[in-house]
Amino acid sequence: MQAAVKKKGIGKNLTQGPVLKTLLTFAIPIVLTNLIQQLYSMVDLIVIGHYMSSIGTVAVSTGGEVSDLMTPIASAFATAGQIFIAQLMGAQEKKKAHQAIGTLVTLMMSISLVFMVLTVFGNGLILRWLNCPSEAVSEASRYMVITAVGFPFIFGYNAVCSILRGMGEAKRPLFFIIVAAVVNIVLDLLLVVVIPLGAAGTAIATAGSQAGAFIASFLFMYKSRDQIGFELRPSFFKVRKEPLKVILKLAIPNLIRFTCVQFSMLWVKASINSYGLVESATNSVGNKLEKFINAFMQGTETGCGAMIAQNLGAKKHDRARQTLLYTVASCMIVAAIGSALYLLIPKSLFRIFTNDEAVVDFGVIYLRIMVVNLFAAAFAGSFKSMLSGAGEVMLGFLVGILDAVVFRIGISLFCREVLGIGIYSFFWGTALCQVVPGIISLVYFLSGKWKTKKLLSESK
Repeated sequence: MQAAVKKKGIGKNLTQGPVLKTLLTFAIPIVLTNLIQQLYSMVDLIVIGHYMSSIGTVAVSTGGEVSDLMTPIASAFATAGQIFIAQLMGAQEKKKAHQAIGTLVTLMMSISLVFMVLTVFGNGLILRWLNCPSEAVSEASRYMVITAVGFPFIFGYNAVCSILRGMGEAKRPLFFIIVAAVVNIVLDLLLVVVIPLGAAGTAIATAGSQAGAFIASFLFMYKSRDQIGFELRPSFFKVRKEPLKVILKLAIPNLIRFTCVQFSMLWVKASINSYGLVESATNSVGNKLEKFINAFMQGTETGCGAMIAQNLGAKKHDRARQTLLYTVASCMIVAAIGSALYLLIPKSLFRIFTNDEAVVDFGVIYLRIMVVNLFAAAFAGSFKSMLSGAGEVMLGFLVGILDAVVFRIGISLFCREVLGIGIYSFFWGTALCQVVPGIISLVYFLSGKWKTKKLLSESK
């Protein structure tokens, strides 16, 4: 009977077993999920880049900036829910975990609807702020409006995934994103290549894939409602005061941090867009390549945060420390591999996305500079995951502000105004922005203060 119950259970106890094996078996499905998510996003750019030239590339990239902004906003609340649920599960507080699930789902879906309406009616203003090249405005506007319809699906999917990962379940979200990838690729080929709808076709494919991921995740949650603690009735979707306080306590600083990071990236994009179409297209393609490599590291870091949270909930501090060290080592290996690709085959990487040789040639310089960013992101991201897992809200907030505002924008302006290196200023600003925040996170880890951090379930 026990074996049967175990087989039907949802999630995994991350407080037991060999640390490295547990981390990898939990993190690898998250890594694969992130990779597939980036892959189908890259397919959009690849299809557009080869069938609509640089105008299409810029339209999809610029028009997709608000959609890209939704992901960190959704992640802020999803990460808050994941860490809270993970600590509750580690402390065996299942009733409180179920209440947190209902509050999280309701909150995130409500927020998504607000952003959808704002984007649909404010897309013109947003594109002007981004300095979208005039040649691409029309296509970018259509792309932005259509993808806005997918915002509730983005938030819903992230909510379900955060719940499952907080419970130690990482394999099911991989299945959900596979569904999304298949839908996206099929619709991209149909609506851009077969039926030449341009950027609008890609937008429909994106929204359709997001809907597919959400529907698959929702159906799984409903099917496994007894194990997860999910109920499809009005009383479940009640925003409860205590879990709401904890979720907001975690989410708001992360929301501000993620939003600042994203807006700093938008500022960089807007600044680069002012240089012209080639420069804008180079940055767009380069960003996609970065996100693909970073998907490996971010997946491991997400797994690390959940695993640390469960182990802190179970008072297993040494196991939490080992988890972090293994995460740092894993991310550094990924950074080394990514750097080798950037330095050895930069033109081949860019030609995946575009036939424009001017963009390809400029991309070589871009990738050489971003080698620095890979190692900085691997180091800083690992220690930031420790802050997240420990529920260290304010320090995580400070680190994020330093990353986004002080260093990404500050270094970019210094390089442009003082050193006078033009567009390369923005590349170096991105490459170096995480160095100091990573060092601050390391100092906090070495201080050992995270070991005595009050659990979220103990918060009043």
